[in-house]
Amino acid sequence: QVQLVESGGGLVQAGGSLRLSCAASGSIFHLNSMGWYHQAPGKQRELVAAIASGGNTNYADSVKGRFTISINSAKKTVYLQMNSLKPEDTAVYYCNAKVDSRYYTTNYWGQGTQVTVSS
Repeated sequence: QVQLVESGGGLVQAGGSLRLSCAASGSIFHLNSMGWYHQAPGKQRELVAAIASGGNTNYADSVKGRFTISINSAKKTVYLQMNSLKPEDTAVYYCNAKVDSRYYTTNYWGQGTQVTVSS
């Protein structure tokens, strides 16, 4: 089993910044990628940003230029630096890890952390 522990959410004014962290622990044969998704009330969970073990990154168009994802592979910790936050960024942010075993890849999710951006 793999556990993901998130931290760093909170309340911030529009234009402000927050940094999310997510540490993975447990039985990890190979960490394929880690990322962040968000889910606003009444909406589907959507990808915000992801980073592969080789360093390739992928961002939602809505956050390009404002958010930066990074990873400390030794610590199995992923970070999301969120700058120039907007009220529409308000959502629960979930950490995701794709972990490879010998034969398949498993998705793991964190418990979620609330990010609220006031106007």
